Amino acid sequence: MKAAVFEQFRGPVEVRTVPDPSPADDAAVIAVRACGICRSDWHGWMGHDSDVQLPHVPGHELAGEIVAVGKHVRNYRAGERVTVPFCCGCGRCRQCQQGQQHICDSYTQPGFTQWGAFADLVEIRHADVNLVTLPEEMGFMTAAGLGCRFATAFRAVVFQGQAAAGDWMTVHGCGGVGLSAIQIGRALGLQVIAVDVQDERLQLAQECGALHTLNAVKTPDIPAAVHDLSRGGTQLSLDALGSRATCADSILSLAKRGRHVQVGLMLGEEADPPIPMSAVIGRELELLGSHGMQAHEYPRMLQMISAGMLNPDQLITDSVSLEEGAALLMRMSQFPGRGVTVIDLNR
Repeated sequence: MKAAVFEQFRGPVEVRTVPDPSPADDAAVIAVRACGICRSDWHGWMGHDSDVQLPHVPGHELAGEIVAVGKHVRNYRAGERVTVPFCCGCGRCRQCQQGQQHICDSYTQPGFTQWGAFADLVEIRHADVNLVTLPEEMGFMTAAGLGCRFATAFRAVVFQGQAAAGDWMTVHGCGGVGLSAIQIGRALGLQVIAVDVQDERLQLAQECGALHTLNAVKTPDIPAAVHDLSRGGTQLSLDALGSRATCADSILSLAKRGRHVQVGLMLGEEADPPIPMSAVIGRELELLGSHGMQAHEYPRMLQMISAGMLNPDQLITDSVSLEEGAALLMRMSQFPGRGVTVIDLNR
């Protein structure tokens, strides 16, 4: 099969021929039809993730068709169209038994703990626990666009954020996660303020439903501006980028008893940021993380898409070949594009 491989961190990502995977007894091999390009993949290529072992194939936002299953797989068979959460559970540990497969004690992640989906084929372990059947009307590009970003945003807003219609929400960072959160928030009746450093992305944020936008380069005090627009701060705030600045701004943007949800990864130089704890204490704020979404929670999101309440295709602004995707991965630090880019493996 063809796969995009790198043999050293921050080194060339090259498309080459490598051996096809064979499924373990509990696994499925999926013919990848589409795969999103995510900033998390860039973190892996940079060497920020200890799970990545060289040589490596990135890619975790996949959709495709099952071509083979192991002898212990009961719920899926060759020919079925599927996607998968980016963080897969084992089905046996304490977390999985409680329905929290996305924080499994023995998790696997395509593109991190194993070779990923910048490839013709990818193996997914514990297939019965982790595969998600696609609605008949949903294409592979749309499903790959859900990836980790849309699903992660869905859990962050709906489950972790517990936002109610009429609440204010601030989204810091209008990449794939942030734009997804904005669209989901508006579908739930939230009043959304979007923050980014690029006017082009803020324009797309408005198209996705943001009521107000703030350019962080042109606005000297983001929390103060948010408090002015929302008349006292927002009930929910997401750091969808993952930097020390956006994390602090998100917390300080909250109204009293508000919830901050950290969605953007805090890695490399941005790891372990200082927290404005005096505000957390004085305003009785809640700080939460959000790490993907379990396969069994996908149906609610898919139903909202099928009903036209959510439109993930709005966020897909470009499609590329595998070779183009490999080159683009190395430029993710420049935040290229204004939405989600998906590799079309049929190109």
